[in-house]
Amino acid sequence: MRTQSVLPLLSILGAARGARILQSNDDGWAELYVRSLHDALRGAGHDVVLSAPAENKSGSSSSDREPEPRTSPCQYDSCPANGGPVGSNATDPRLNWVNSFPVTAVKYGLSTFGPQVWGDEEGPDLVVTGPNVGSNVWLAVPFSGTVGAAVEAARNQRIPAIAFSGADSGTLRWDTSPVPARSAVYAELATILTNKVLDAGAPYLPDDVFLNVNFPRLTAQCAAAADFRWVLSRINPGIISAPDVETCGDDRLPTENEVINSDGCFASISVGDATDKTTAPAEKQAVVLRKLGNFLTCL
Repeated sequence: MRTQSVLPLLSILGAARGARILQSNDDGWAELYVRSLHDALRGAGHDVVLSAPAENKSGSSSSDREPEPRTSPCQYDSCPANGGPVGSNATDPRLNWVNSFPVTAVKYGLSTFGPQVWGDEEGPDLVVTGPNVGSNVWLAVPFSGTVGAAVEAARNQRIPAIAFSGADSGTLRWDTSPVPARSAVYAELATILTNKVLDAGAPYLPDDVFLNVNFPRLTAQCAAAADFRWVLSRINPGIISAPDVETCGDDRLPTENEVINSDGCFASISVGDATDKTTAPAEKQAVVLRKLGNFLTCL
């Protein structure tokens, strides 16, 4: 599988130490994108637990509801009908589903599945959501369950969080073979940035902040993770906003749309405000800018 081929590279590129990572998404626990990232993070040496909705819950924002027993099979027949409200893969307790929304899945991952795997209540170092199937930029951000799950971690659980999204859409079963390039490359890119954030040291992100990361579509020129560069961006247009952190000779960062739709192979990294899902203020952007340093480039 393509995901396996990148793992030696990932171990070289980052992760000074293995971290505890809780994963989630809004496309469902059996979606290929989240499973490819799970494999890549584990291949990079991290201790990863997945807790995600039993089925596609895209657009669920920050909805939260106590899970109920299922009467039908999970997404892609990945769990049997007439199951309980939550469940785990029969052979891998690191893969778990919750019959509710992404926010609820994060809560169960922190309270139940994580402690079962890790053997204590210490919790994860980082929460990673996605990659979402499709972009989450500007007006889509407040409605995204992938973002909502990251915001739950950062705002309410006080755990640093990153939400990843990829512009190449189209849902895929967890067992799709061979693994399409888009799933493998997005997983590798997400692992590279995760390692970079962890390698920068704790505290990994400022309080009440999440990173909203968007990858563009893959093309003939942008076909491998090594082709991409990373740009600090903002979520909402800054027409009436206070100035951003000064970088690249400007105090106004490009929007995510400008970055991922530009010529070249650029991924956008926005410092999001977990209180309202808009762009975080300049002083918090500056912390992330210092941590990522020359990992970032100008558009």
